[in-house]
Amino acid sequence: MFAALGRNVFSFSSVEFHLGRACLTGLPLWIMGTGSASAHVKWFCAYNVAGQPRGLENVLCEDFELLVVMALLGLYVTSVVECSFLGRAIIGALDRITGRLQPYTELMIRAVCGFFFVSIWAVGGILLTPELKSTSPLVDVLHLVIAAGVLSRRTMPISALGIGICFAIAVQDYGIFHLADYPIFLGIAAYLALTGLRLNLFGVPPLNVVRYATGATLMWASVEKWAYPEWTFPLFGAHPGLAMGFDGEFFMRAAGVVEFALAFALVWTPLIRRCAAAALLGFFISACFEFGKVDTIGHSAIIAILFAILFDNRRVEKDDVALPLLAPAGFCAALAVTLFTYYAGHAALFRTALHQAELRQTIPATGEIGPWL
Repeated sequence: MFAALGRNVFSFSSVEFHLGRACLTGLPLWIMGTGSASAHVKWFCAYNVAGQPRGLENVLCEDFELLVVMALLGLYVTSVVECSFLGRAIIGALDRITGRLQPYTELMIRAVCGFFFVSIWAVGGILLTPELKSTSPLVDVLHLVIAAGVLSRRTMPISALGIGICFAIAVQDYGIFHLADYPIFLGIAAYLALTGLRLNLFGVPPLNVVRYATGATLMWASVEKWAYPEWTFPLFGAHPGLAMGFDGEFFMRAAGVVEFALAFALVWTPLIRRCAAAALLGFFISACFEFGKVDTIGHSAIIAILFAILFDNRRVEKDDVALPLLAPAGFCAALAVTLFTYYAGHAALFRTALHQAELRQTIPATGEIGPWL
């Protein structure tokens, strides 16, 4: 009787299934409330890439520090869980639920890439994203070549080359700092080329390459939320429920920290990155319902990649489970490097100030602030 009870009620497979279902449904629902913040603000609002960002002393405020501490605690707890029996059970559950879908990962990414480039070809006048405009008819032809190239593995490197050309044109027209928003396109190009040629990049599998590029893309976008929160404020008027009743400044800080933490998690260990992918899918899919076709098409590629990360059930070495304390340490290092790169790069390219005191020193002595503030 007890054996039957154990098989029917407390079986390991049953526990795995319910844990996996919780990860796949609970995490996106938990994050859904702030999901609309994933709409790329440059696609819907006025912006000025060369404008003065918020000073670092305004970004690194008490609220920001508290939010970062909460993110560090979440990463540490999740790392502890991953090293435990519970973590192994969750990984097993995710493998069981997504196992039948994992073999179709490559096909899914190729299909979505084809859909994306056919869609922007149909709209016309777009390089890679809605704000990156082009009047050249050759760009439209290039989009069709890219879309056609993903139909076969043998021609996927041609699609990769086409994406690289589009990215290079965008850098020439809009500058390297603007295109720092989109390293994911280089990751997709690398994925298509490596997969088509059946190669790894210095031992790194193609899916890992695009995963790292996705994490870098989202970490950079998080800093933009802190540096230019005012870009998003018009959306709060058009979509009153977006800020969930919070002050706009605090909401943008919180949204940036959550996005940065999940982006960092994408480059970490298997359980953490797969749970982060599930949560980010909640972000992006909810944003599609809120902001319509533009957001759906624009984020279709990253959604496909996040599904691929979620489905990635490749067995890993024991070394892939890091010590729990390494996750908070890695997060702090990534945050410091990204913030420094963003602000130092912006100051070098556009001669902007790093903090408010420096900005006041650069204002002319006549008191005419003009465009300075």
